Amino acid sequence: MILTRNRFRCLAIIAVVTIAAAHSCPAQQTSPSRPNIILVLDDDLGYGDLACYGSREIQTPNLDRFATEGLRLTSCYAGHPNCSPSRTALMTGRTPTRVGVRNWIPHGSPMHMRASEITVATLVRRAGYSTAHVGKWHLNGAFNEPSVQPQPSDHGFDHWFSTQNNALPNHHNPDNFVRNGREVGATEGYSAHVVADEAIRWLRTGREKSKPFFLYVCFHEPHEPIASDNKYTRLYPHSDPAYSAHHGNITQMDDAFGRLMRALDEDGLRDSSFVFFTSDNGPAITPQHPYGSAGPLRDKKGFCTEGGIRVPGIIRWPSRVKPATTSDEPICGVDFLPTVCDLVGLEPPNDRVIDGESIWNVFAGGTVNRTEPLYWHFNRADGEFQVALRVGDWKILARLDKSLPRAGNNITEEDERIFKEAEPASFGLYNLREDIAETKDLASIEPEKLIEMKAILIKKYHQVRDESPVWPAWQYDNREGKRIVQPDYVKKAKAAAKAKK
Repeated sequence: MILTRNRFRCLAIIAVVTIAAAHSCPAQQTSPSRPNIILVLDDDLGYGDLACYGSREIQTPNLDRFATEGLRLTSCYAGHPNCSPSRTALMTGRTPTRVGVRNWIPHGSPMHMRASEITVATLVRRAGYSTAHVGKWHLNGAFNEPSVQPQPSDHGFDHWFSTQNNALPNHHNPDNFVRNGREVGATEGYSAHVVADEAIRWLRTGREKSKPFFLYVCFHEPHEPIASDNKYTRLYPHSDPAYSAHHGNITQMDDAFGRLMRALDEDGLRDSSFVFFTSDNGPAITPQHPYGSAGPLRDKKGFCTEGGIRVPGIIRWPSRVKPATTSDEPICGVDFLPTVCDLVGLEPPNDRVIDGESIWNVFAGGTVNRTEPLYWHFNRADGEFQVALRVGDWKILARLDKSLPRAGNNITEEDERIFKEAEPASFGLYNLREDIAETKDLASIEPEKLIEMKAILIKKYHQVRDESPVWPAWQYDNREGKRIVQPDYVKKAKAAAKAKK
């Protein structure tokens, strides 16, 4: 049975009264009707990169423990196969291609999450929440240039300690953080702990403690350029130092995540906090670090197949979410905003299409009542498919008749014209319940299902494409790449490869 929002509010009030009665001991702190909200987003973490999702190589004790304390989602999706669009989906509840964030945003790019978008941070701040963003932002090209594009503060964050994209020159002693518009300069330590420590400082001394809070924490690990502390790399002895560094980088992030969760416990915030941990896309699996894992899924970051978009997702909310449970209900990054609206008692924006739905029912083992299908749209996707859509167990993938360069970062008038003219031309059809690895294309075997899914995809495709803005032409200058300092083992591997040519 699907709850209306008014009925939800009534039941929420009853639930709060019930919880208060159940925990009437004066020493027991009860959850408020409006929980604190913490969104923790990892970068390039694959579906198979955590022990609690099947990894037999990587040690993630804090996230494994966190999974036993809450709900582990086995069909959790990012809103896009790569970083900036996926983050846009989380913040807006909207398919990122619709919003105009269609690819990762290089420094200096005109592409950005526009001021007209209403973010989850803006909504909860209006409702009386203190808000903070810590870590990777990646929602504009003109970062820390408020006269050019909106900054985190313009999108609802009272406090921000952010980088435009990667930690530079790498994860060790990064020097490109900006705090509330002021460049911080050199920091000491590794990025994950720098981020976690700032989040903890804000929780303890920076926020208005009379208010509930929304904290958005974005770790850089294990996105390149990787740098990992020796105390983590030595956990993974291997002939290839890139293996030790990649796996150690994930353990490094896990340790920082554990530090943040311990701070919640020490400050008595566990019971009053809704915490959601997830990743922005599948594993990168790069030539320098070819060791991320999508588990049983097909492909990796950049693909519209499952390995590019299905990611870890774990929710902890004491007294509301049963510990050590799992759900295979499909949910997506676009669901975060409407879910938070339900938690706080707000209506999502009604002057625009919201592509996600509240996942409230999933907390008690239920399903999501979707009015919009789960949808992904990436004209520069790797592989043969650029569009994907899921309804129930069925997923359809589409090839477009006009393609854009996969690795292109320039914005040209021709590329924008192709984007607006491309049409779905051929299709693949998969039943994910029976074939999670997408090995068997059923398009020729299930013609009626193909016709049904094709009609849904084409309608959604045109709606999203037509709403997406056109960006001005821009020439990529790789200004960020010029600052990257790769580890010695990467430099040696490149030199050896060059010598062989």
